[in-house]
Amino acid sequence: ALKLKEISYIHAEGYPAAEMKHGPIALIDEEMPVVVIATKNSSYEKVISNIQEVKARKGIVLAIVTEGDVDVRKMVDYCIEIPDASEAFLPLLATIPLQLLSYHIAVMRGCNVDQPRNLAKSVTVE
Repeated sequence: ALKLKEISYIHAEGYPAAEMKHGPIALIDEEMPVVVIATKNSSYEKVISNIQEVKARKGIVLAIVTEGDVDVRKMVDYCIEIPDASEAFLPLLATIPLQLLSYHIAVMRGCNVDQPRNLAKSVTVE
C-alpha cells in the first residue's frame, strides 16, 4: 500500500486480515478494489472469510494466491499466482507482484516512478 501511495498518488491502506471488520469493511462497494494476499498460511481461513465479506458487498478482489489454489480463484475477480513455498518465505514472494502492480499503475497514470514527488531519499532520526 505504501509503494502504491508513493509512486502513483493513490490512497491505499494495508490491513492485517483480522482488522478488516474494524473500519475498512465500511468502505467496500462495487467501485472499491481490494487486494488480498491469500497464500496458504496460518491466516488463510481468515482471508477467505474476508474475501467473502468483500464479495457480499460487491467489491472487486485481486488475490495473490499460492500456485494451484483453485478455491480462491473461483471467488475473486483477478488472481496472481506465486510459487508454493514455506510459510516464512511466502511474504517475500507475495511482495514481488505487489511491487509490479504499483509500478504499472503509476506508469498508466503518467507518474514519474523514478522521482516520486515529496519523498526524501532517507529517513533521519531527530
